[in-house]
Amino acid sequence: MNGILKKTAIAVTGFVFLASSASAAPMLPDFVPLAKKAGPAVVNISTEREMDSPVMDMFNFPGMDRFFEQFGGPFGMRPGQPVPRQKSSALGSGFIISADGYIVTNNHVVEGADKVTVKLNDDKSAGLAATIVGTDEETDLALLKVESPTPLPVLKFGDSESMEVGDWVVAIGNPFGLSNTVTAGILSAKGRDIHAGPFDNFLQTDASINPGNSGGPLINMAGEVIGINTAITANGQGIGFAIPSNLASRVINDLREGKKVSRGWIGVTVQDVDENMAKALGLKDFKGGALIGSVMDDEPGDKAGLRAGDVIIRVGDTPIDSASAVTRSVAALKPDTKVDVVVIRDGKEVKRTVTLGERASHSTVMQKNGQQSEGGELGVSVKPLTPEDARALQLSGDVKGLLVVGVNGNGPAAEAGISTGDVILSANLKPVTNADELLSIIRKEGKERGALMLQINRRGETFFITVTLDKK
Repeated sequence: MNGILKKTAIAVTGFVFLASSASAAPMLPDFVPLAKKAGPAVVNISTEREMDSPVMDMFNFPGMDRFFEQFGGPFGMRPGQPVPRQKSSALGSGFIISADGYIVTNNHVVEGADKVTVKLNDDKSAGLAATIVGTDEETDLALLKVESPTPLPVLKFGDSESMEVGDWVVAIGNPFGLSNTVTAGILSAKGRDIHAGPFDNFLQTDASINPGNSGGPLINMAGEVIGINTAITANGQGIGFAIPSNLASRVINDLREGKKVSRGWIGVTVQDVDENMAKALGLKDFKGGALIGSVMDDEPGDKAGLRAGDVIIRVGDTPIDSASAVTRSVAALKPDTKVDVVVIRDGKEVKRTVTLGERASHSTVMQKNGQQSEGGELGVSVKPLTPEDARALQLSGDVKGLLVVGVNGNGPAAEAGISTGDVILSANLKPVTNADELLSIIRKEGKERGALMLQINRRGETFFITVTLDKK
């Protein structure tokens, strides 16, 4: 009997303990006021653009143009009739930053759009026509403008640097077209590099983000925007990425003032320093840094006395723990800014003052017209690589070749994996520096053998790609 009572007492005690623990658990935050306050400033963005019909590509093979001239085109098209184009539409999110109608979103939401429409929260009308004020491809940001007869609700940028991992955050957007969807989570990590661009420094969150959330705000508990939701992990759940507000606000301010988004440039190539490399360089108690692989002639780093083999440990007041940290810290400064760069050279700290140049954007390089390399036989457009192009692509100054500025999605090059921004160094082990040289090799060797081996430099890495061609 006493044994039974003892067990009962233990069970009751355990129950009381568990109950008291549950009652002591912290209360979850109340997201209702935040959703009511921030929701009206989040908008739905829809875009339209015209594009070539993929159906017509079925008829794009030698001899069909002469057949169409004689007998007419497919689907009853008459000879000489313009090829019909189809409309493509997409959805995304954005948020209003000024009562007079300036709206922030992602560049990839509006890129290439012929028409952009913004729908306000709970707006049952067709929406407002939006103008693209400016875009920045490298940070994937865009600024829109709409005209409204009444002042619009706004969200303000907060300080993303002050956020701590574990802080509560809220995402608002239009996933899968479901307008003004609110999700909550925590800040999972900071400083994520997902290889989306040269300035990757993403905030990671487990607040649910899905297709359609792009361009929407990630908000702190004070109702401030601390990130712009941009990317997700395709095969993961609860893993989303946002552009930090401290980076975004600088870019958006430039776009709003009609300024070109300009970034500092140092003119060196860098790579991460791992543990073995640190040992080889004799670096003791080393906690990071970026090894200079090459210094471009007559660029700011060269003029300041930086050398290949130097290890950058600080740029201005910013400690450097990786190669990407160098790119971000330098690009955050304006051209002509003087900045102290501290390096380790021969085991000693050396300081050099660098007057920054201007970084050429990748989009500027891609927008330049290229020489048509070979009339569609390879399916690329190329141009001779210039020193300016090499700078924008962060390539060593001694790299020579052809910059790929366009790829036909249905051509042999695309099938082989060649993409815009690649640099073709050689074809069948022969250097190529102009389109005619590439064309000659394609027609003399590539067509005879049915294949062409291209040496490619992609973001500093060199490798070979084999392209299959039709034999003569």
